[in-house]
Amino acid sequence: MLRPVTDSSASSPQGPAATPRFRRVLLKVSGEALMGARTNGIDLETASHISGQVADAVAAGVEVCLVIGGGNIFRGLSGAAKGMDRTAADYMGMLATVMNALAMQSSLERIGVQTRVQSAIPMTTVCEPYIRRRAMRHMEKGRVVIFAAGTGNPYFTTDTAAALRAAEMGCDALFKGTQVDGVYSADPKTHPDAERYDQLDYLDVLSRDLRVMDASAVSLMRENAIPIVVFDIHQPGGLVNVLFGKGVCTVIGKVRSDTPDSE
Repeated sequence: MLRPVTDSSASSPQGPAATPRFRRVLLKVSGEALMGARTNGIDLETASHISGQVADAVAAGVEVCLVIGGGNIFRGLSGAAKGMDRTAADYMGMLATVMNALAMQSSLERIGVQTRVQSAIPMTTVCEPYIRRRAMRHMEKGRVVIFAAGTGNPYFTTDTAAALRAAEMGCDALFKGTQVDGVYSADPKTHPDAERYDQLDYLDVLSRDLRVMDASAVSLMRENAIPIVVFDIHQPGGLVNVLFGKGVCTVIGKVRSDTPDSE
């Protein structure tokens, strides 16, 4: 299991003088990413691996917040497709994201990372309600904030929730941790000849129907000029490497001119 480093220069692939490309990021992880080799539920070893990557990013001086999907427990669209009321199914999916958020909080705090869970659906017994200014203050203090329960509304995906929170938090980028090392023209697992892209425009993603994130999430990122960085969350050290500009990834949009790498 990865552990947080004590010296921010130790996590940098470029040495002590290196500076992360982004000051504040939102990491979006699908619920399926927590399953590991399981067919459902949460694989604790996989959760620990992801937690270790987040811990290393925090140790490198990056402010981090997370949104985790709920597909490993329940998917609202699947329930609706089987005849369940869509609104009820979506609320069940939101509750699944709260379960994943609490599991990730436990995993992070086990390795010494202070974490807060904020839910768009108030449930004060188990976590904080979502309050924007409080969340920003947590991150300024070095705490990781996990946003749960999506947007709090049915008919919106956790991709859209991630885009919304990234905009509200003033993030420099939205990081999408996936099962592959970027965006491809087709699923590389079933199409070995699929082309991998290093750079894309938001409109490229929409017009080519690349399905990286849902259209509303991509459009929201385009409107707020927040780049989307797609990388392999299961690659050891993948998150920190990409933060320092060394990892393999696909960047959708352009990095803001006021981020450290452009100075």
